[in-house]
Amino acid sequence: MSDTSFLHWPFFEPRHRDLAERLEAWCSRELPRDHADVDSTCIQLVRDLGQAGFLDGTAGDAIDVRSLCLIRETLARHDGLADFAFAMQGLGTGAISLFGSAEQKAWLDKTRRGEALAAFALTEPRSGSDVAQLDTTAERDGDGYRINGEKTWISNGGIADLYTLFARTGDGPGAKGLSCFLVSADTPGLEIRERLETISPHPLARLGFNDMKLPASAMIGQPGQGFRIAMAVLDVFRSTVGAAALGFARRALDESLDRAGNRELFGASLADLQMVQGHLAEMALDVDAAALLVYRAAWTKDMGAERVTREAAMAKLYATDRAQAVIDKAVQLHGGDGVRKGHIVESLYREIRALRIYEGASDVQKVIIARCALADHSATEGTRKTR
Repeated sequence: MSDTSFLHWPFFEPRHRDLAERLEAWCSRELPRDHADVDSTCIQLVRDLGQAGFLDGTAGDAIDVRSLCLIRETLARHDGLADFAFAMQGLGTGAISLFGSAEQKAWLDKTRRGEALAAFALTEPRSGSDVAQLDTTAERDGDGYRINGEKTWISNGGIADLYTLFARTGDGPGAKGLSCFLVSADTPGLEIRERLETISPHPLARLGFNDMKLPASAMIGQPGQGFRIAMAVLDVFRSTVGAAALGFARRALDESLDRAGNRELFGASLADLQMVQGHLAEMALDVDAAALLVYRAAWTKDMGAERVTREAAMAKLYATDRAQAVIDKAVQLHGGDGVRKGHIVESLYREIRALRIYEGASDVQKVIIARCALADHSATEGTRKTR
């Protein structure tokens, strides 16, 4: 049983503890799932999470980031694919929740019930973390737009019912020229050009847009707001990536504690060896430090902060990088079992790696943190000099 003492930290309210308890009971009954058919499993997981009410908070006018983080941490601890299925319902509809019209928000009832799967179509072959370099174009065509281009590494690509698409409308240079669109999966001109396989099986695809026509009403927000919309969505959901990493790390620590207590080496329990104790101590420290950063970022956003760019970047960077270290130690402590296909520690080792890349790679998070620190320092110095 994982340590749940963190639920009594001041970041949380009674409703969060109730949510964690209900979800833990559901996960114990329902997870893990068979990953042999990833598409079918993802679709079913979304339906089941929706029917159980756990997708209610993924979309709408008020998104509680602490709840999202708690859900992702818990799901990840039980089944990485369940976390993935949950996460995409929020990320894929985030732009609609924050900037969508009343007509566009009609989709949210379906996504919250698990009746429609959502996807976030931002990354391109030439632009990943540098959103301002998007090449996909949305040119004016009568009273609508004609879309041409390509997206890649799109989660839920090929099984999603709706895509939040970012494209260049040319309303300004670089980031200023991007806009956001809501695209139904049955729109003519939308092509699934390739299904992509990774070390941890998730539904991913390369999408193509071949003279795809959209009405003006498909635009989310205003022309030229695409970069702002993308950053606002990532501001909300980036902390939850850290929460998923925290769930993986917490499971790795649990498995390692069990291993240390039940395994003998040189006539003594593995847990009695000082070197093993040192590894376990470092793992426990990394888990708690990551939790503090993740839930600080979530709490700050929930308390009304307009932007939590710095806090979210710190949470994602530290939680994902240290989870990788925690899981690596878990593999070492499990010996041959740690690399045996199908073992929980082996699956964690494959699951964690992608989290250090998507929604802004670790090195990009360092750039963001440094820029925020420099800007804060400059503002403080400027205030001091005017006194």
